[in-house]
Order: sequence, then C-alpha cells, then structure tokens
Amino acid sequence: MQKPEAKEYNPYFSRYISLVPEGNFLQLLKANSADILNFFSNIPEEKHNYRYSEGKWSIKDILMHITDTERVMMYRALVATRGDNKTVLPNMEEDLYASNVNVNNRQLESILTEFRTLRDSTEIFFENLDDNASKIMAKTESYPISARAVGYILIGHPMHHMKTIKDRY
Repeated sequence: MQKPEAKEYNPYFSRYISLVPEGNFLQLLKANSADILNFFSNIPEEKHNYRYSEGKWSIKDILMHITDTERVMMYRALVATRGDNKTVLPNMEEDLYASNVNVNNRQLESILTEFRTLRDSTEIFFENLDDNASKIMAKTESYPISARAVGYILIGHPMHHMKTIKDRY
C-alpha cells in the first residue's frame, strides 16, 4: 500500500504522514507496533503520571490518547473501505476524550494491553485490504479521508507523541 496523496486527508495530518519512512506498509506498521510497546514498556513507573507542565497530559494520558485515536481512525477506515459514502464522520475532539477518561488508577501495562489488542486488529485489517479498497474515501466533517491515509496516520501519530515524550518528559 502506497502513501496517500495529499487530497486523501486533512492537511493537518501531513505532520504525521510525513514522519513515516518509505517502505512496505505492513512491515512499517508491525515495526511501529513493536516500537510503541517497547518504548512505553521502558518508561520508569515514577514517570507514568508525570506532566511536564500544568494542563499537559501525563505519559498514561498520551498512551490512552494514542489508543483512542487508533479506535476512532480505524472506524474511519472501515467506513471508507465499505463504501459508506452517506455517513459523515465527526472530528475527534482529543481534549474532550482525554478529559473524560481517568487513567490515574490504571496501570500503564493495562493501557498497553488495550492498545496492543486494538493494534492487532488494525494489522489484520490492513493485511486483508487490497490496494483499490485502500483508496476509497470516507466523508468527515472537514475533509474526506482514505483508508490508506488512516494507515499512515496510525504509524506517524504515535511517532509524533513518542518524540514529544523523549523531548519533554
């Protein structure tokens, strides 16, 4: 599956798609999965609830955000590949989602298990997606999006957040 063209997603997402190197998509996705699990598994427990500034997310909040985004974006990919051109998908209000989930009492490992379960499903979905279906567009409130754009966003988005953690946490 090739990288999406710019017309296949909201320009906002180019910040994530541009982080994804060239290569075989499925290999990149699986390597990304391993990188995410390894990265978060190696963060010391005393940093799991750390926030570098007032109002910023903790490490656990970021991982939950990555997990929530995986769930929302995969629904977008499903809508696109099934040819549903009637459903208008709402934008994801990330701060609303983050403010309505309490990860303080969860272990990071629990959130990682939830992410891993979702990512396994994501990998199976894309393993069985043909090239033509990957280009079908879904409607959103702002810009149409293709399934292959979703796939590349789901690789680049966690990369973006892991870099932020390395730089600020």
